Amino acid sequence: MMDKEYNGILIYAQVTKEDYLHTVFFELVDKAKELAQKLGGVEVNAVIFSKVGLVKNFEESFKNKGLNKVYYFEDERLSTYSNEYYSALLVDLVDLIKPEILLIGATNEGRDLAPRVASALHTGLTADCTGLDINEKGQLAATRPTFGGQLMATILCKTFPQMATVRPNVFKTNPDSNFVDTEFVSCPANINYIEKKVELVKFEKTVENIINELDNAEIIVAGGKGLKNENGVRLLKDFAQGINGTFAATRGLVEMGLAPASVQIGQTGKTVHPRVYIACAISGAIQHTVGMENSDYIIAINNDENAPIFEIADTGIVGDVFEILPKLVERFNKTI
Repeated sequence: MMDKEYNGILIYAQVTKEDYLHTVFFELVDKAKELAQKLGGVEVNAVIFSKVGLVKNFEESFKNKGLNKVYYFEDERLSTYSNEYYSALLVDLVDLIKPEILLIGATNEGRDLAPRVASALHTGLTADCTGLDINEKGQLAATRPTFGGQLMATILCKTFPQMATVRPNVFKTNPDSNFVDTEFVSCPANINYIEKKVELVKFEKTVENIINELDNAEIIVAGGKGLKNENGVRLLKDFAQGINGTFAATRGLVEMGLAPASVQIGQTGKTVHPRVYIACAISGAIQHTVGMENSDYIIAINNDENAPIFEIADTGIVGDVFEILPKLVERFNKTI
């Protein structure tokens, strides 16, 4: 499918409201490096929008990640995200440099920006992906849940650039440095002609936005509908406390009103990859496993020996959580 007019991979580098690079960018760079090798060693480049002078703070990060070029737009009007400004500038850049693949993090900002860009470029977009690869024809093969999470679909784009948004925490970052002498290309922010229709008046953080322990948890203890009630959830939380783990839940448990949405793992929740993931009373439907299947080690406890969760578990325990959890709590948390 290779079109000689299009070449290379372009990644959108999102700047957070605290003036940091969003972690999903680094995840995308490492994955893009893998894709680039399958495409014959094409360039991996980035594009960033920021206030004047901020890009200098990120130069070492860009170089250490081995990026070939960074196209940057600096203007005080770009200090906060604007769909109108960002999309117009990104479309112009893509028309100029013609990347064959454009990757954007599926953050709130990325989910707003990507479809507008795809529409303007008259190209396809695979949204909220959990996997990326290059097929035998050199096409971007983007995988995402479909049919309400019942299936995983791999989607191909027939037009250029091939676009995809990718969920944060899906891909692991490589801590090793891959230093190169990155070329920084200053681009004119030609936005005077654009009428800005939306203005950010105020932004307030909730406690959940400030920190979510699941993002960095090394041990996660998750519960499903099989916990049944508040007593079951309390038992699981006691176990999590005893092993210094972080409590999480399936969508089913959240919908039962037994856990907040902020700790939901899965297709409509968070994606995590802790060192240890302990799934208690979780059947293993794809809607949930898509958010935790990349954990380093998975332990599953379920009374159904045929539960799908055992197919991805490294260690499986067939039994009643209401018999197993009290013994674990007693073993690991003597104060309870």
